[in-house]
Amino acid sequence: MFNGVLKKMITEFNDPINYFLDMGGDFIVFDSLLNKNIIIKFEGYSCLSCSSTQEIYRQGYCKRCFFDLPSTADWVIKPELSKAHLGIQERDIEYEKKVQLQPHILYLAYTSDIKIGVTRKSQTSTRWIDQGAIKAIEILEVPNRYLAGISEVKLKEYYKDKTNWREMLKNNKTDIDLENERLECLKNLPNEVLKYISKEKKEIEIKYPISKYPLKPSSLNIVKTQKYSGKIVGIKGQYLVFEDDTVFNVRSNEGVVVNISLD
Repeated sequence: MFNGVLKKMITEFNDPINYFLDMGGDFIVFDSLLNKNIIIKFEGYSCLSCSSTQEIYRQGYCKRCFFDLPSTADWVIKPELSKAHLGIQERDIEYEKKVQLQPHILYLAYTSDIKIGVTRKSQTSTRWIDQGAIKAIEILEVPNRYLAGISEVKLKEYYKDKTNWREMLKNNKTDIDLENERLECLKNLPNEVLKYISKEKKEIEIKYPISKYPLKPSSLNIVKTQKYSGKIVGIKGQYLVFEDDTVFNVRSNEGVVVNISLD
């Protein structure tokens, strides 16, 4: 039996991906729970920043923390709004310099469709896994978040930047050649980033520990249902997939306190 605050699952790149859930010192190795019945019970809330028991507002934080923390500012979701390279502060200039002024990757990934995205270089494979990508390829490696952001904005004229989670969960293969798509991208980038074309030019394939893909994925709202029992048949992205087509997005429930046990 495990009791703790949900945070996004830790992943390890392997064939297939390995998943771990940190429950406050105890780790659940989810790969070992495949094809077993588990019970998830809602216990309350705990803000990931201040530990407040108020209802979680967004991204695992209470409302006050969400609007105060530098890690939840607009530039996180919209990298083109980054200003640390200009020395301009939004919430905390030291934090913003630390995160924004480091190598970032502009990439293509296949999740529910081809999507364009941005991530810190140090988080590249983690980002692809969290999105449930089955293929991904780098386009640019730029020195800051702003340059990645303006490049993404340009390529959003041709590619989506969002994932349809239901289609992502149902999808396990594609014939799309991302290497060819990458070459097309290079024709449409801003001139100022062309010198930053990534040296990594091969697409990466990602396999997940999942034996049954849901035909009609139904999202579990553990706060509303309070308790759920089911057999885990797979994990993809940050979703636990159950035999009855119920899926549970661990990341979207960050800050929720749960009890997890074998049924």
